[in-house]
Amino acid sequence: MDQPLWVPIFQTLVVFVYFLLVTAVLIWAERRVVARMQHRVGPNRVGPFGALQTLVDGAKMFFKEDPTPGMVNNPVYTIAPLVGVIAGFLSIAVIPLGFDVTLFGETFPLVVADLNVGVLWILAMGSIHVYSVFLAGWSSNSPYPLLGGIRSSAQMVSYEIAQGLAVASVVVYAGSLRISDIIAGQQTSTLIEGMPGWYAIPLFPAFLVFVIGMVAEAGRPPFDLAEAEGELVGGFHTEYSGMRFGMFMLAEFMNVVTMSAIVVTLFLGGPNGPTFGLPDAIAWVLPILWFSLKMIGFIFFFILLRGALPRYRYDRLMSLGWKVLIPIALVWVLVTAGFVLLAEEGIATTVRLVLAGAAGLLVLALLVTAGPARLAGASDRPKRAPIPTPAPDRAPASRHVERDREEVAP
Repeated sequence: MDQPLWVPIFQTLVVFVYFLLVTAVLIWAERRVVARMQHRVGPNRVGPFGALQTLVDGAKMFFKEDPTPGMVNNPVYTIAPLVGVIAGFLSIAVIPLGFDVTLFGETFPLVVADLNVGVLWILAMGSIHVYSVFLAGWSSNSPYPLLGGIRSSAQMVSYEIAQGLAVASVVVYAGSLRISDIIAGQQTSTLIEGMPGWYAIPLFPAFLVFVIGMVAEAGRPPFDLAEAEGELVGGFHTEYSGMRFGMFMLAEFMNVVTMSAIVVTLFLGGPNGPTFGLPDAIAWVLPILWFSLKMIGFIFFFILLRGALPRYRYDRLMSLGWKVLIPIALVWVLVTAGFVLLAEEGIATTVRLVLAGAAGLLVLALLVTAGPARLAGASDRPKRAPIPTPAPDRAPASRHVERDREEVAP
């Protein structure tokens, strides 16, 4: 159906302005919440409760001197931060804020583009973000940024595999790659009457894998190893300053908002929620409210992790991704496929639930038998026996003492 030109322009502006405002509030809220957790005050000077501190910080970065080191590859050095920001903007293009809205006689959804391959679009944009990190480290022509870029790229690629497998469980269960179909499939529960139809309930292991993976994918504490300021002097963006550094910062916070929106959309029903029988003239606001509340909950989860957990060791981080999350996600894709096939064959819901529960217990048993040392990333090699320390030889000291006594004897 043909629509006036103002409709797609309005959709784009509403979606992008919404996510930009949420990102700005996140930058302020994180500093306030973490300050309270650490018995500090946080920003409180600029505006009420320091709410305008984000604007002041952005203006400072915009007007700050932005030198370019002489050894960098200048074109790639400049493009790298742009790639991260653009990928973040494009990721949210397929995420709906709500359902259909009628304005000036036109009815349209609050989404920029409802693609047939919306899930693949999200995964592709997340993969492009890796290029921003790696190119920033490589183009700096400096050892520390290069090492930070390599570590960041390895971390992001490792956890993207686990996330992709977790999303594959959703696609198999929903039977569609379109985001609107996935949201529609969560409007009513097909398992237990009266419970929400969220995919996080039947696909709980995949949900946990995705949540852990999104923290590592965003490079947030406790998985911010590649840019840990105390150890790596900033990691891949060590040579950046001014607005180009500000774009990396914006991309990181946008990644938090984007990941929160994605997990809400895929696993928690997105804008689905009760309308309390309100008329359509008012009820269209409630889906936006439900979506915002769910997303804010995950954003708060990101903030709590930053203030509560110590930083993970790098080898343990990679071990967690490859030895734990990827096997769990792969097994659950197979379990989900079997679950769907049983449903198509008309098997009773109780039988399917029992089989899914047995599969979950099997995964849990595999994790327990793996041992805490293996899950923590400890080395599989047997520990060497400690080298015995020889007892101190007292004889020479005794001879020295006897010789000294003979010298002082009359």
